[in-house]
Amino acid sequence: MQNNYVSIDTLKFLLYNVHQTEDLLSRERFSDYDKTAIDIFLDSIKTFSDTALFPFIKDMDEKPSYFENGSIKVHPQFENIIKLGGEMGIVGLGFDYDDGGLQLPSAIFHAAYFIMEAANNHVSGYFGLTAGAANLILSFGSQKLKDMYVPNMLNLTWGGTMCLTESQAGSSLSDIKTTATPTNEDYHLINGQKIFISAGDHQFSNNFVHLVLARIKGAPSGIKGVSLFVVPKKRPDKNGKLLYNSADIVGEFEKMGQKGYCTTHIVFGDNNDCRGWLVGEPNKGLSYMFQMMNEARIATGRMGAAIASAAYYSSLKYANERPQGRKLNSSGQKNIEEEQTLIINHPDIKRMLFTQKAIVEGSMSLIFQTSNYFDKEITSTSQEDKEKYNLLLELLTPIAKTYPAEKGIESTSNAVQILGGYGFCFDFMPQQYYRDIRIIALYEGTTGIQSLDLLGRKITVKNGKALKFLAEEIQQTINSANNYNNLKPYATMLLENVGLVQKVISILMPHALKGNYERFLADATVFMDFLGTIVVGWQWLKTASTAQETLEKNEGNQSNAFYESKIHTMKFFYTYELIKTKGLAKTLMNNEELTISISKEVF
Repeated sequence: MQNNYVSIDTLKFLLYNVHQTEDLLSRERFSDYDKTAIDIFLDSIKTFSDTALFPFIKDMDEKPSYFENGSIKVHPQFENIIKLGGEMGIVGLGFDYDDGGLQLPSAIFHAAYFIMEAANNHVSGYFGLTAGAANLILSFGSQKLKDMYVPNMLNLTWGGTMCLTESQAGSSLSDIKTTATPTNEDYHLINGQKIFISAGDHQFSNNFVHLVLARIKGAPSGIKGVSLFVVPKKRPDKNGKLLYNSADIVGEFEKMGQKGYCTTHIVFGDNNDCRGWLVGEPNKGLSYMFQMMNEARIATGRMGAAIASAAYYSSLKYANERPQGRKLNSSGQKNIEEEQTLIINHPDIKRMLFTQKAIVEGSMSLIFQTSNYFDKEITSTSQEDKEKYNLLLELLTPIAKTYPAEKGIESTSNAVQILGGYGFCFDFMPQQYYRDIRIIALYEGTTGIQSLDLLGRKITVKNGKALKFLAEEIQQTINSANNYNNLKPYATMLLENVGLVQKVISILMPHALKGNYERFLADATVFMDFLGTIVVGWQWLKTASTAQETLEKNEGNQSNAFYESKIHTMKFFYTYELIKTKGLAKTLMNNEELTISISKEVF
């Protein structure tokens, strides 16, 4: 297997040129870094991915994680991966220096994880969930909890998880039944079960720190009565010795993809001595957990884009090597005497490759856009700027999770299609990537849940202030694109779509104002597709404008063909993808209520 799963040139072009990440390095928080240091770091991540991750992705699929004698066994290569990841400080890339982290910009953190996930998407969750759990403890936990758990999590001696889902509740967290009983000590007794716990256990970490949502006995019903607890698999005593804490692994969910990435079933308190330590204040657990969930949502979208990237380069390689068929001559006939042409010369293959390229690179750019807003929010001194970047980040988070997930599935399906029958065979990678990526639309809230969040919360927050800020950001890109004659038609098309968003919302909002929320939100997933496509269209116009400027100033460090390919792919996206928003808008503005108050008998 060749290590061809990501374009580092494209990644750095998006980071440095399109999103001006280097400008962030002038801010005090990131002032210890310069572009040279960042390049060295990213190159080290690529080397790690080439040697420790990518060569094992197929074997992890063929030798998946499994449950045995109360614990999870993962692929033996994880021993090396966990060791190297701990030495490289991968868990603490974005953490403060004071907390033992590297204090890198969020954009660089996401770039590093993108490379690793494109190389092997079965691995990064073990890093990312540990980072998310540690960050939650740092943000809301007591100093005792911080000192007890975080250092061992940052060096990957211990792993970390988030434990939300229960079998009877699913995504409806107001229905969780796991309980926390107060004691006379500094802990609660935890009792309950959690399912679908990613990275919940393995033989190469000697402890796991579970962040568990539970209801303290006597707490209010619903989400207002949910608290957050640190529940270790093994609890440290006063001398640091690890003791059994009745947090038992009772099974592993066998999945269609990501088989090297374990998904566990955990039972807490079977012997009535599972101890959990409250994080922050009682009954605020869900608000705390949303910090980790929002981080995980962007990370999930990033993983979708990364898997689609690996599938794209796999199918591109095949298309450049596979001869089949002949090109048509001027009379529309094939000359059977000619040698077969490579399939990349067929227009329909090019269409599928461009679809993949447009989705992968557009999704990458969207992830870096959210990173840019996160970094600006935490480093800005103006409260007005902080509010602006926070609202933009909140608005784009469900889109950044969903677009790369849903469109990544479509992109990877095209990779399978390009290989024809071979794409369906285990000898070639696209079939595995197709199985691996399907879960991305389910992780951290399904597409439907993300869509309800987008339309029901983010669009309406502060009377549409976030959407107003987004329109201003898009207008800046349109203004830049209008400086170049070849981009003006596409700038006009994007401007028309901004107007179309306002028109759609003006039709939908009266339903909410009348209290008819079911009608308002009935087509939230269609709205997600609609707005997500426009947002990625914005990213492509920004990318094309940057490429055009680079060509005209002759300042690029890549060939002209590299920058021209970005402009060409933007044109493809607008012609084949952005055009779809008109049809989606018609669906959203249709007066017929085809999914409301319909008898189940029609099915």
